[in-house]
Amino acid sequence: MSQIHKRFNSDQVKELLERYSKKEIERRYIQEILGIGKSRFFMLISQYREYPQLFTIHYERNTPPRISKDIEHNILKELSIEKGIIENREIPLKSYNYSFIKDRLRKKYRQKVSLTTVIRRAKKHGFYLKKPKRTLHDREVLTRYVGELIQHDSSHHLWAPAAQEKWYLITSLDDYSRLILYAVLVKQETTWTHILALQTVILQYGLPYCYYVDSHRIFRFVQGRDSLWRKHHLLTDEATPQWKQVLEDCNVKVIHSLSPQARPAYRRQGQDRETLRLAPGPPHSNLCQRRYHRHQTRPANPSTGNPSV
Repeated sequence: MSQIHKRFNSDQVKELLERYSKKEIERRYIQEILGIGKSRFFMLISQYREYPQLFTIHYERNTPPRISKDIEHNILKELSIEKGIIENREIPLKSYNYSFIKDRLRKKYRQKVSLTTVIRRAKKHGFYLKKPKRTLHDREVLTRYVGELIQHDSSHHLWAPAAQEKWYLITSLDDYSRLILYAVLVKQETTWTHILALQTVILQYGLPYCYYVDSHRIFRFVQGRDSLWRKHHLLTDEATPQWKQVLEDCNVKVIHSLSPQARPAYRRQGQDRETLRLAPGPPHSNLCQRRYHRHQTRPANPSTGNPSV
């Protein structure tokens, strides 16, 4: 139950104690009305009898705040950085991560604060966003074991703002265990980069039952409707892209999502706060260069001219 001074004023409590002193009301009724115990009641009656005219239940905090001004400043500083990242439309980030700010204060500033303290300061100073209502999926894929379905997709975003350059994040995720099997940043998305993703996953983890992808031209041949100016000779799925051919050769089934809600959401995998705050440095650019170098140094396939798998 909340404290007395939040539910009653001093005059109301004073009147009850006065009636108790005159034996007009029993103690147990007063305790029930005020929601207090026996010890708290006798402490109040003692204060009332000692100074009846000055009696009050008004509470004033005399202890200093639990965190220093330096800690308060650093919390607001990190929250401001987080807000700038969220407001940048090029960055796929839509919510605050207060746990990250708590850990960052401990690692960077050697300051220990509770998560509740960070959240309270965030709400007080306007660094808070309500959680959006989740849209129910009209289609849902259910899996029962590891390797039954691999979600595969790519997203083009400004993953590291300091780099001032957008990259493609290619990822593969096991639907049942939620294990990230593959995650690589590349400057240019091609069929070959996605074939390399297949090679890495299959050689390291084995053949899955099926892959779950969208209807991007790399994964699926989709033809629009005929017009007065053009007649199509091939319809949807009557041509097989190279990426899909690789999976068919491996006897792996391919499932295409039929609605935007059913597409795998990979943006949250790139929502790493440390990456978003880094300067343009070797970890990301070198990663792309290493992937590009592997692609260039592979022996070419005589029939296609592309590097062999």
